[in-house]
Formats: sequence, structure tokens, C-alpha cells
Amino acid sequence: MVQRIRRALSGAAATLRRDIEVARERDPAARSTVEVLLCYPGLHAIWFHRVAHRLNDAGAHLPARLLSQVARTVTGVEIHPGAEIGPGFFIDHGMGVVIGETTEIGENVTLYQGVTLGGTGKDTGKRHPTIDDGVIIGTGARVLGPVHVGEGAKVGAGSIVIKDVAPNSTVVGNPGRAVVVDGKRVDPERIRHPVPEHTRLPDPVAEALVCLMRRVGHLEREIADLRAGRAPAERDDKDCMPSVQEELAAILGLNGTDGVDPGPAGGAGPR
Repeated sequence: MVQRIRRALSGAAATLRRDIEVARERDPAARSTVEVLLCYPGLHAIWFHRVAHRLNDAGAHLPARLLSQVARTVTGVEIHPGAEIGPGFFIDHGMGVVIGETTEIGENVTLYQGVTLGGTGKDTGKRHPTIDDGVIIGTGARVLGPVHVGEGAKVGAGSIVIKDVAPNSTVVGNPGRAVVVDGKRVDPERIRHPVPEHTRLPDPVAEALVCLMRRVGHLEREIADLRAGRAPAERDDKDCMPSVQEELAAILGLNGTDGVDPGPAGGAGPR
């Protein structure tokens, strides 16, 4: 019995130390351990949750909920006692974060203020997201329903995710759409030490508009050549129209490019 208590206390102490280390690693504003202990509501919310979760697992559901409501009042973070949260979890700033009952969160996950990991409707059973290791979810993002966010993924600030997110991808927009980061797969070594780089998130809508502007410019030059009796110059850049069609389809909630007809010469037109 004594050994079991010692092991439990040792494990709890190790978890607390890791929580503090994670805050110092991921927030450059953290100057000291004392500052983290006293001034980080995200850290306090996690510690409240660890106790509430133990109570919930032991069948003390009402005390667990009461403790979670105390934590909500004190920290501004609401975590249901039933949520499963792995080690290395960090909530930066914390205010307005909501994590639902059947949420499952892996290791080394980072959330920023205003994030919601919520359900949809009045479904029972598994109705909240599953977040794999090393995921970063930006300010004000909403991940709704029993969706799966893969390892090392990033969810941009303000995004609304209602579909599964592939590992090592970046999702932005409403509804959330996967985009490529710098044309490269995320380095697997960064999964354990994620770097947010929110200012470098691509904007797929802006990219589509830039593509259309380039295409209009090319068509205008082609018309000018034809009017002058010259053969139109060959294009010296890759046709970006297929990516625009995919973007329009994603915005309209269509499958693939259904509903977007390339039309003659690859031009987009309604069906």
C-alpha cells in the first residue's frame, strides 16, 4: 500500500514538473519557474483537470464537475472532467478555451486562447475531437464533432474544422481546408517541439485570386497578339487553374471539382 502511494506521488510530481517545463519551453515570455507557477492560468487549469479527471474516473462525477466549474471561474478555461489529456499539454493564455467530455488529446499538444474542442448537436457517445501528438491549434479555432486531427498537424487561427485533418498538414479557413506549408512535409522532429509560425500560414483564397489575376493578364496579352496578327506567345508558367477549381470546390463544399466545369480551354464556368 505504501509503495503504491509512493509510486503515485512520484508520478504526480513528474507530471507537474513536465507541465512547468513545457510552459517554459513554449512561451518565450516565461522568465522563471516561479512566474509560471503563479501567473499561468493555462497551467492551473490543467492541474485542476488532472484532479477532476481522477475524481471522474473514480465515479465521483458531481465533485469532479464542481471542481471543473471552480477551475473555469478561476482560470477562464473549461475542461470537462471526462476529457482524456496526455502529457506535455500546454494552453497559452487560456481564456475562453473549452474542451468537451469525450475529447482525447495526445502528447505535446498546444492550444491558444479561445480554442473550442466541441461537439455538434445532441449526439451521445464519442462526439468530440481526437487530437494526436504534436498538434498546434491557433487562437479562436473551432474543432467540432468526432473528427481526428493527425499527428503534427496545425490548425490556423480562426479556422473551423469539421472534417478529419491529415498528419503533418496545415488547415486554415472556414470550413477548414488543408494546405501545403512551403511545399514540404513537416519535419517529424518538430512534432516533439512544435513551432507555431502562425504568420506564415498560407491563404488559399488569396492564392486562388492571384492565380486568376495572372490568368486574366495572360488572356489579355493573347487577345492583343491575335488582334495584331501575331501568334500568341507560349505560357512560361504552370497553369494554376486546377488548384483554383479545387479551392472553389472546397469553399462550396463540393466533392473534388464537382460543380465546377473547366469549360473550353480550361476556363472555369458554372454547370
